[in-house]
Amino acid sequence: MKKLLAIIFLISSLAQAQFTINGTMTAALDTDWVILYKIEGARQQFVQNATIKKDTLLIDGKKQAIGTFKFDLPENTKAGFYRITYRTSGVSFVDFIFNKENVAFAFHPDYPEQSATFSTSKENIYYKDYLSEISTAQQTLDSIQITAIRNPNLDLKSAYKKAFNKVNSIQKQYLTNANEMYVKPFIKATLRVNPPEIKTTAKEYMTNMTSTFFDNMDFNDETLINSSFLVDRIADYVFYINYSDNKETQQKLYKNAINTVFDKISNATFKKDVIEFLIAQFENSKNLELIDFLFENHYEKLSENLQNKDFLKEKKALFATEIGRIAPDFSWKENGKNLALSTLNEAENYVLIFWSTDCSHCLKEIPQLHKFLQDKNDVKVVAFSLERNDFGWKNMKATLPNWHHVLGLNKWENKIARTYNINATPTYFVLDKNKKIIAKPEEFIDVKEFVNKL
Repeated sequence: MKKLLAIIFLISSLAQAQFTINGTMTAALDTDWVILYKIEGARQQFVQNATIKKDTLLIDGKKQAIGTFKFDLPENTKAGFYRITYRTSGVSFVDFIFNKENVAFAFHPDYPEQSATFSTSKENIYYKDYLSEISTAQQTLDSIQITAIRNPNLDLKSAYKKAFNKVNSIQKQYLTNANEMYVKPFIKATLRVNPPEIKTTAKEYMTNMTSTFFDNMDFNDETLINSSFLVDRIADYVFYINYSDNKETQQKLYKNAINTVFDKISNATFKKDVIEFLIAQFENSKNLELIDFLFENHYEKLSENLQNKDFLKEKKALFATEIGRIAPDFSWKENGKNLALSTLNEAENYVLIFWSTDCSHCLKEIPQLHKFLQDKNDVKVVAFSLERNDFGWKNMKATLPNWHHVLGLNKWENKIARTYNINATPTYFVLDKNKKIIAKPEEFIDVKEFVNKL
Protein backbone atom coordinates (compact mmCIF):
# COMPACT_ATOMS: atom_id res chain seq x y z
CA MET A 1 0.00 0.00 0.00
CA LYS A 2 2.81 2.38 0.94
CA LYS A 3 4.56 1.56 -2.36
CA LEU A 4 1.35 2.30 -4.29
CA LEU A 5 0.91 5.63 -2.50
CA ALA A 6 4.53 6.53 -3.26
CA ILE A 7 3.99 5.81 -6.97
CA ILE A 8 0.80 7.89 -7.01
CA PHE A 9 2.64 10.74 -5.26
CA LEU A 10 5.50 10.54 -7.77
CA ILE A 11 3.12 10.59 -10.72
CA SER A 12 1.25 13.52 -9.21
CA SER A 13 4.50 15.42 -8.64
CA LEU A 14 5.65 14.81 -12.20
CA ALA A 15 2.30 15.96 -13.54
CA GLN A 16 2.68 19.24 -11.67
CA ALA A 17 6.33 19.70 -12.60
CA GLN A 18 5.60 21.93 -15.57
CA PHE A 19 5.57 25.59 -16.54
CA THR A 20 2.85 27.72 -18.09
CA ILE A 21 2.89 30.47 -20.69
CA ASN A 22 -0.20 32.64 -20.38
CA GLY A 23 -1.05 35.35 -22.89
CA THR A 24 -3.80 37.94 -23.09
CA MET A 25 -4.64 39.88 -26.24
CA THR A 26 -6.18 43.20 -25.31
CA ALA A 27 -8.24 43.61 -28.49
CA ALA A 28 -10.47 41.61 -30.83
CA LEU A 29 -8.65 39.29 -33.21
CA ASP A 30 -9.73 37.71 -36.49
CA THR A 31 -8.11 34.36 -35.73
CA ASP A 32 -8.54 31.71 -33.04
CA TRP A 33 -5.13 30.05 -33.06
CA VAL A 34 -1.69 30.78 -31.68
CA ILE A 35 1.57 28.88 -32.22
CA LEU A 36 4.58 28.63 -29.92
CA TYR A 37 8.06 28.42 -31.44
CA LYS A 38 11.58 28.25 -30.03
CA ILE A 39 13.90 30.72 -31.72
CA GLU A 40 17.23 29.37 -32.89
CA GLY A 41 19.10 32.07 -34.77
CA ALA A 42 17.34 32.80 -38.05
CA ARG A 43 15.12 29.72 -37.66
CA GLN A 44 12.14 28.97 -35.50
CA GLN A 45 11.29 25.47 -34.27
CA PHE A 46 7.66 24.49 -33.68
CA VAL A 47 6.82 23.65 -30.07
CA GLN A 48 3.02 23.46 -29.87
CA ASN A 49 -0.18 25.28 -30.73
CA ALA A 50 -3.15 26.47 -28.71
CA THR A 51 -6.63 27.91 -29.17
CA ILE A 52 -7.42 31.52 -28.36
CA LYS A 53 -10.38 31.82 -26.02
CA LYS A 54 -12.36 34.96 -26.79
CA ASP A 55 -14.23 36.93 -24.17
CA THR A 56 -15.19 40.47 -23.16
CA LEU A 57 -14.24 42.57 -20.16
CA LEU A 58 -15.90 45.64 -18.78
CA ILE A 59 -13.25 48.38 -18.72
CA ASP A 60 -14.24 51.92 -17.70
CA GLY A 61 -17.85 51.05 -18.36
CA LYS A 62 -17.15 49.79 -21.89
CA LYS A 63 -17.03 46.24 -23.16
CA GLN A 64 -13.55 45.29 -24.38
CA ALA A 65 -12.94 42.21 -26.50
CA ILE A 66 -9.99 40.11 -25.36
CA GLY A 67 -8.37 36.79 -26.22
CA THR A 68 -6.49 34.48 -23.89
CA PHE A 69 -4.31 31.44 -24.48
CA LYS A 70 -2.16 29.07 -22.46
CA PHE A 71 0.73 26.72 -23.15
CA ASP A 72 1.84 24.01 -20.71
CA LEU A 73 5.54 23.23 -20.94
CA PRO A 74 7.19 20.14 -19.42
CA GLU A 75 9.81 20.51 -16.71
CA ASN A 76 12.64 19.65 -19.13
CA THR A 77 11.80 22.48 -21.58
CA LYS A 78 15.02 24.21 -22.61
CA ALA A 79 15.70 27.79 -21.59
CA GLY A 80 15.82 30.20 -24.50
CA PHE A 81 14.07 32.75 -26.67
CA TYR A 82 10.52 31.78 -27.61
CA ARG A 83 7.93 33.31 -29.93
CA ILE A 84 4.17 33.18 -30.11
CA THR A 85 2.67 33.79 -33.57
CA TYR A 86 -1.01 34.43 -34.24
CA ARG A 87 -1.28 35.63 -37.85
CA THR A 88 0.09 34.50 -41.20
CA SER A 89 1.12 37.98 -42.31
CA GLY A 90 1.92 41.42 -40.99
CA VAL A 91 2.91 42.17 -37.40
CA SER A 92 2.01 38.91 -35.72
CA PHE A 93 4.36 37.79 -32.94
CA VAL A 94 5.69 38.37 -29.45
CA ASP A 95 9.16 37.20 -28.39
CA PHE A 96 9.98 36.38 -24.79
CA ILE A 97 12.54 34.60 -22.63
CA PHE A 98 11.78 31.30 -20.95
CA ASN A 99 14.11 30.20 -18.16
CA LYS A 100 12.39 27.60 -16.00
CA GLU A 101 9.68 29.93 -14.72
CA ASN A 102 6.06 30.70 -15.53
CA VAL A 103 5.51 33.53 -17.98
CA ALA A 104 2.42 35.74 -18.27
CA PHE A 105 2.03 38.75 -20.51
CA ALA A 106 -0.55 40.94 -22.20
CA PHE A 107 -0.31 42.79 -25.51
CA HIS A 108 -2.31 44.49 -28.24
CA PRO A 109 -2.26 42.23 -31.34
CA ASP A 110 -1.85 45.14 -33.77
CA TYR A 111 1.34 46.49 -32.16
CA PRO A 112 2.68 43.66 -30.00
CA GLU A 113 6.29 44.77 -29.56
CA GLN A 114 5.40 48.20 -28.18
CA SER A 115 2.49 47.03 -26.03
CA ALA A 116 3.73 43.77 -24.48
CA THR A 117 3.86 43.89 -20.69
CA PHE A 118 4.85 41.00 -18.41
CA SER A 119 3.09 40.33 -15.11
CA THR A 120 4.89 37.06 -14.36
CA SER A 121 8.54 36.14 -15.12
CA LYS A 122 11.50 37.68 -13.36
CA GLU A 123 13.65 37.46 -16.52
CA ASN A 124 11.20 39.20 -18.85
CA ILE A 125 10.14 41.89 -16.38
CA TYR A 126 13.80 42.69 -15.67
CA TYR A 127 14.70 42.84 -19.37
CA LYS A 128 11.67 45.01 -20.19
CA ASP A 129 12.56 47.42 -17.39
CA TYR A 130 16.14 47.55 -18.64
CA LEU A 131 15.13 48.24 -22.24
CA SER A 132 12.77 50.98 -21.17
CA GLU A 133 15.33 52.71 -18.95
CA ILE A 134 18.34 52.36 -21.25
CA SER A 135 16.43 53.46 -24.36
CA THR A 136 15.18 56.61 -22.59
CA ALA A 137 18.72 57.47 -21.50
CA GLN A 138 20.11 56.70 -24.95
CA GLN A 139 17.48 58.91 -26.61
CA THR A 140 18.51 61.79 -24.36
CA LEU A 141 22.15 61.29 -25.33
CA ASP A 142 21.28 61.06 -29.04
CA SER A 143 19.14 64.19 -28.82
CA ILE A 144 22.05 66.18 -27.39
CA GLN A 145 24.39 64.79 -30.07
CA ILE A 146 22.02 65.64 -32.94
CA THR A 147 21.41 69.14 -31.54
CA ALA A 148 25.19 69.71 -31.41
CA ILE A 149 25.57 68.69 -35.05
CA ARG A 150 22.71 70.95 -36.16
CA ASN A 151 23.86 73.85 -34.00
CA PRO A 152 27.68 73.73 -33.85
CA ASN A 153 27.84 77.04 -31.97
CA LEU A 154 26.13 75.58 -28.92
CA ASP A 155 28.32 74.31 -26.10
CA LEU A 156 26.75 70.98 -25.16
CA LYS A 157 29.84 69.13 -23.96
CA SER A 158 28.80 69.18 -20.31
CA ALA A 159 25.24 68.07 -21.05
CA TYR A 160 26.56 65.29 -23.29
CA LYS A 161 29.00 64.08 -20.62
CA LYS A 162 26.22 63.97 -18.03
CA ALA A 163 23.93 61.98 -20.37
CA PHE A 164 26.83 59.71 -21.35
CA ASN A 165 27.54 58.89 -17.70
CA LYS A 166 23.84 58.26 -17.09
CA VAL A 167 23.71 55.64 -19.87
CA ASN A 168 26.80 53.88 -18.54
CA SER A 169 25.52 54.00 -14.96
CA ILE A 170 22.24 52.33 -15.94
CA GLN A 171 24.13 49.71 -17.91
CA LYS A 172 26.48 48.93 -15.03
CA GLN A 173 23.63 48.66 -12.53
CA TYR A 174 21.58 46.27 -14.65
CA LEU A 175 24.59 44.14 -15.57
CA THR A 176 25.60 43.80 -11.91
CA ASN A 177 22.10 42.80 -10.84
CA ALA A 178 21.75 40.36 -13.76
CA ASN A 179 24.40 37.94 -12.50
CA GLU A 180 23.22 34.34 -12.89
CA MET A 181 20.28 35.49 -15.04
CA TYR A 182 19.65 34.17 -18.54
CA VAL A 183 19.07 37.71 -19.77
CA LYS A 184 22.56 39.01 -18.93
CA PRO A 185 24.15 38.48 -22.40
CA PHE A 186 21.28 40.46 -23.97
CA ILE A 187 21.82 43.36 -21.60
CA LYS A 188 25.54 43.34 -22.32
CA ALA A 189 24.96 43.22 -26.09
CA THR A 190 22.28 45.92 -26.16
CA LEU A 191 24.45 48.87 -25.10
CA ARG A 192 25.64 51.03 -27.98
CA VAL A 193 29.28 52.08 -28.02
CA ASN A 194 28.79 55.79 -27.53
CA PRO A 195 31.82 58.07 -28.03
CA PRO A 196 33.02 59.60 -24.74
CA GLU A 197 33.22 63.01 -26.39
CA ILE A 198 30.50 64.69 -28.44
CA LYS A 199 30.91 64.51 -32.23
CA THR A 200 30.80 67.72 -34.25
CA THR A 201 29.75 66.37 -37.67
CA ALA A 202 27.18 63.90 -38.94
CA LYS A 203 29.91 62.00 -40.77
CA GLU A 204 31.90 61.47 -37.55
CA TYR A 205 28.74 60.38 -35.75
CA MET A 206 27.76 57.81 -38.42
CA THR A 207 31.35 56.57 -38.77
CA ASN A 208 31.40 55.82 -35.05
CA MET A 209 27.99 54.16 -35.28
CA THR A 210 28.91 51.82 -38.14
CA SER A 211 32.44 51.00 -36.94
CA THR A 212 31.39 50.09 -33.40
CA PHE A 213 27.91 48.67 -34.05
CA PHE A 214 28.81 45.07 -33.15
CA ASP A 215 31.49 45.76 -30.53
CA ASN A 216 29.37 44.68 -27.55
CA MET A 217 27.91 41.64 -29.30
CA ASP A 218 29.56 38.26 -28.81
CA PHE A 219 28.81 36.26 -31.96
CA ASN A 220 30.08 33.11 -30.23
CA ASP A 221 27.64 33.35 -27.34
CA GLU A 222 25.18 30.46 -27.68
CA THR A 223 22.50 32.36 -25.77
CA LEU A 224 22.62 35.20 -28.29
CA ILE A 225 22.87 32.84 -31.25
CA ASN A 226 19.77 30.94 -30.13
CA SER A 227 17.58 34.03 -30.05
CA SER A 228 16.31 36.63 -32.48
CA PHE A 229 18.69 39.24 -31.05
CA LEU A 230 21.67 38.90 -33.40
CA VAL A 231 19.54 38.41 -36.51
CA ASP A 232 17.55 41.55 -35.69
CA ARG A 233 20.77 43.54 -35.20
CA ILE A 234 22.22 42.17 -38.43
CA ALA A 235 19.09 43.28 -40.29
CA ASP A 236 19.39 46.76 -38.74
CA TYR A 237 23.05 47.01 -39.73
CA VAL A 238 22.62 45.80 -43.31
CA PHE A 239 19.35 47.53 -44.23
CA TYR A 240 19.17 50.68 -42.07
CA ILE A 241 22.55 51.72 -40.66
CA ASN A 242 24.26 51.43 -44.06
CA TYR A 243 22.00 53.52 -46.27
CA SER A 244 22.35 55.69 -49.36
CA ASP A 245 19.89 57.32 -51.76
CA ASN A 246 22.23 56.47 -54.62
CA LYS A 247 21.45 53.01 -56.03
CA GLU A 248 25.04 52.09 -56.96
CA THR A 249 26.39 53.32 -53.62
CA GLN A 250 23.67 51.40 -51.80
CA GLN A 251 24.66 48.14 -53.51
CA LYS A 252 28.26 48.66 -52.42
CA LEU A 253 27.14 49.44 -48.88
CA TYR A 254 25.07 46.25 -48.80
CA LYS A 255 28.06 44.17 -49.89
CA ASN A 256 30.45 45.79 -47.41
CA ALA A 257 27.91 45.39 -44.59
CA ILE A 258 27.34 41.73 -45.46
CA ASN A 259 31.08 41.03 -45.49
CA THR A 260 31.45 42.77 -42.12
CA VAL A 261 28.68 40.62 -40.66
CA PHE A 262 30.16 37.34 -41.85
CA ASP A 263 33.62 38.30 -40.64
CA LYS A 264 32.02 38.29 -37.17
CA ILE A 265 30.35 34.88 -37.42
CA SER A 266 32.42 31.75 -36.81
CA ASN A 267 29.52 29.38 -36.07
CA ALA A 268 29.03 27.71 -39.48
CA THR A 269 25.42 26.66 -38.92
CA PHE A 270 24.45 30.14 -37.75
CA LYS A 271 26.27 31.62 -40.75
CA LYS A 272 24.23 29.42 -43.10
CA ASP A 273 20.99 30.49 -41.43
CA VAL A 274 21.91 34.18 -41.66
CA ILE A 275 22.82 33.85 -45.35
CA GLU A 276 19.45 32.24 -46.08
CA PHE A 277 17.71 34.94 -44.04
CA LEU A 278 19.42 37.73 -46.03
CA ILE A 279 18.65 36.01 -49.33
CA ALA A 280 14.98 35.98 -48.34
CA GLN A 281 15.12 39.72 -47.54
CA PHE A 282 16.68 40.58 -50.90
CA GLU A 283 14.21 38.23 -52.57
CA ASN A 284 11.39 40.53 -51.44
CA SER A 285 12.93 43.43 -53.35
CA LYS A 286 14.19 41.18 -56.19
CA ASN A 287 17.71 42.48 -55.72
CA LEU A 288 19.35 39.87 -57.95
CA GLU A 289 22.82 41.38 -57.67
CA LEU A 290 22.88 40.91 -53.90
CA ILE A 291 21.30 37.46 -54.09
CA ASP A 292 24.04 36.39 -56.50
CA PHE A 293 26.63 38.03 -54.24
CA LEU A 294 25.40 36.06 -51.22
CA PHE A 295 25.39 32.77 -53.10
CA GLU A 296 28.76 33.19 -54.80
CA ASN A 297 30.72 34.80 -51.96
CA HIS A 298 29.21 33.13 -48.92
CA TYR A 299 26.70 30.31 -49.40
CA GLU A 300 28.70 28.32 -51.93
CA LYS A 301 31.79 28.66 -49.73
CA LEU A 302 30.12 26.79 -46.88
CA SER A 303 31.14 23.18 -46.40
CA GLU A 304 29.27 20.74 -48.65
CA ASN A 305 27.43 19.12 -45.75
CA LEU A 306 25.95 22.48 -44.69
CA GLN A 307 24.74 23.60 -48.10
CA ASN A 308 21.11 22.87 -48.87
CA LYS A 309 21.26 21.87 -52.52
CA ASP A 310 17.48 21.97 -52.87
CA PHE A 311 17.45 25.52 -51.50
CA LEU A 312 20.23 26.52 -53.89
CA LYS A 313 18.48 24.97 -56.88
CA GLU A 314 15.08 26.39 -55.97
CA LYS A 315 16.29 29.96 -55.51
CA LYS A 316 18.41 29.98 -58.66
CA ALA A 317 15.47 28.64 -60.65
CA LEU A 318 13.12 31.18 -59.08
CA PHE A 319 15.22 34.10 -60.31
CA ALA A 320 16.36 32.62 -63.61
CA THR A 321 13.87 34.70 -65.62
CA GLU A 322 13.82 37.97 -63.69
CA ILE A 323 14.60 41.26 -65.44
CA GLY A 324 18.37 41.60 -65.76
CA ARG A 325 19.01 37.88 -66.22
CA ILE A 326 20.18 36.31 -69.49
CA ALA A 327 17.19 34.36 -70.75
CA PRO A 328 17.68 30.60 -70.23
CA ASP A 329 18.80 29.05 -73.49
CA PHE A 330 16.89 26.46 -75.51
CA SER A 331 17.18 25.06 -79.02
CA TRP A 332 14.81 23.89 -81.76
CA LYS A 333 14.77 22.74 -85.37
CA GLU A 334 13.43 25.06 -88.04
CA ASN A 335 13.38 24.41 -91.78
CA GLY A 336 15.97 21.68 -91.31
CA LYS A 337 18.31 23.90 -89.30
CA ASN A 338 19.24 23.66 -85.62
CA LEU A 339 18.71 27.02 -83.91
CA ALA A 340 19.23 28.25 -80.35
CA LEU A 341 17.98 31.36 -78.61
CA SER A 342 21.47 32.30 -77.45
CA THR A 343 22.96 32.29 -80.96
CA LEU A 344 20.26 34.31 -82.77
CA ASN A 345 21.82 37.38 -84.30
CA GLU A 346 19.08 38.99 -86.34
CA ALA A 347 17.85 42.01 -84.39
CA GLU A 348 18.52 44.53 -81.66
CA ASN A 349 15.65 43.14 -79.60
CA TYR A 350 13.54 40.01 -79.35
CA VAL A 351 10.06 39.28 -78.07
CA LEU A 352 9.84 35.81 -76.59
CA ILE A 353 6.25 34.74 -76.15
CA PHE A 354 4.87 31.59 -74.58
CA TRP A 355 1.41 30.91 -76.00
CA SER A 356 -0.99 28.10 -76.91
CA THR A 357 -3.58 27.39 -79.58
CA ASP A 358 -6.18 26.50 -76.95
CA CYS A 359 -5.77 29.87 -75.18
CA SER A 360 -8.48 32.36 -76.19
CA HIS A 361 -6.40 35.37 -75.11
CA CYS A 362 -3.53 34.09 -77.27
CA LEU A 363 -5.74 33.68 -80.33
CA LYS A 364 -6.76 37.31 -79.91
CA GLU A 365 -3.38 38.85 -79.02
CA ILE A 366 -0.99 36.86 -81.23
CA PRO A 367 -2.40 38.20 -84.56
CA GLN A 368 -2.37 41.73 -83.05
CA LEU A 369 1.28 41.33 -82.09
CA HIS A 370 2.14 40.01 -85.57
CA LYS A 371 0.48 42.99 -87.25
CA PHE A 372 2.09 45.48 -84.85
CA LEU A 373 5.63 44.15 -85.46
CA GLN A 374 5.42 43.72 -89.25
CA ASP A 375 7.31 46.93 -90.01
CA LYS A 376 9.71 46.73 -87.07
CA ASN A 377 12.78 45.07 -88.57
CA ASP A 378 14.87 45.57 -85.43
CA VAL A 379 12.55 43.33 -83.37
CA LYS A 380 12.33 39.57 -83.93
CA VAL A 381 9.78 37.20 -82.35
CA VAL A 382 10.38 33.74 -80.93
CA ALA A 383 6.97 32.15 -80.42
CA PHE A 384 7.09 29.15 -78.07
CA SER A 385 3.80 27.26 -78.30
CA LEU A 386 2.77 24.99 -75.41
CA GLU A 387 0.68 22.18 -76.88
CA ARG A 388 -0.61 18.63 -76.30
CA ASN A 389 -0.01 17.86 -80.00
CA ASP A 390 1.13 19.71 -83.12
CA PHE A 391 -2.15 19.76 -85.10
CA GLY A 392 -3.47 23.24 -84.27
CA TRP A 393 0.02 24.69 -84.00
CA LYS A 394 0.93 23.75 -87.60
CA ASN A 395 -2.13 25.53 -88.92
CA MET A 396 -1.71 28.61 -86.75
CA LYS A 397 2.01 29.19 -87.36
CA ALA A 398 1.35 29.31 -91.11
CA THR A 399 -0.54 32.57 -90.51
CA LEU A 400 2.42 34.11 -88.68
CA PRO A 401 5.30 34.34 -91.18
CA ASN A 402 8.75 35.77 -90.37
CA TRP A 403 8.61 34.54 -86.78
CA HIS A 404 10.64 31.78 -85.18
CA HIS A 405 8.20 29.05 -84.14
CA VAL A 406 9.02 26.53 -81.41
CA LEU A 407 6.75 23.61 -80.48
CA GLY A 408 6.69 22.79 -76.76
CA LEU A 409 4.87 19.51 -76.19
CA ASN A 410 3.55 18.34 -72.77
CA LYS A 411 1.96 21.75 -72.22
CA TRP A 412 2.66 23.00 -68.65
CA GLU A 413 5.03 20.12 -67.96
CA ASN A 414 7.29 21.16 -70.82
CA LYS A 415 10.85 21.46 -69.52
CA ILE A 416 11.48 24.92 -71.02
CA ALA A 417 8.14 26.21 -69.77
CA ARG A 418 9.01 25.05 -66.26
CA THR A 419 12.44 26.71 -66.51
CA TYR A 420 10.69 29.99 -67.37
CA ASN A 421 8.10 29.48 -64.57
CA ILE A 422 5.25 29.68 -67.07
CA ASN A 423 1.85 29.22 -65.45
CA ALA A 424 -0.32 31.24 -67.83
CA THR A 425 -0.47 32.12 -71.52
CA PRO A 426 0.33 34.39 -73.17
CA THR A 427 3.50 35.28 -71.23
CA TYR A 428 5.83 37.84 -72.75
CA PHE A 429 9.56 38.56 -72.37
CA VAL A 430 11.43 41.36 -74.15
CA LEU A 431 15.15 40.66 -74.67
CA ASP A 432 18.05 42.79 -75.87
CA LYS A 433 20.43 41.58 -78.57
CA ASN A 434 22.46 39.68 -75.96
CA LYS A 435 19.26 37.91 -74.81
CA LYS A 436 19.17 39.72 -71.48
CA ILE A 437 15.62 40.10 -70.19
CA ILE A 438 14.80 43.82 -70.21
CA ALA A 439 11.02 43.65 -69.66
CA LYS A 440 8.22 41.26 -68.73
CA PRO A 441 5.05 42.91 -70.11
CA GLU A 442 1.80 41.42 -68.81
CA GLU A 443 -0.43 42.08 -71.84
CA PHE A 444 -0.14 42.93 -75.53
CA ILE A 445 -0.81 46.60 -74.83
CA ASP A 446 2.19 46.60 -72.48
CA VAL A 447 4.37 44.94 -75.14
CA LYS A 448 3.31 47.59 -77.61
CA GLU A 449 4.08 50.42 -75.21
CA PHE A 450 7.51 49.06 -74.32
CA VAL A 451 8.56 48.26 -77.90
CA ASN A 452 7.54 51.76 -79.03
CA LYS A 453 10.02 53.18 -76.51
CA LEU A 454 12.96 51.07 -77.78
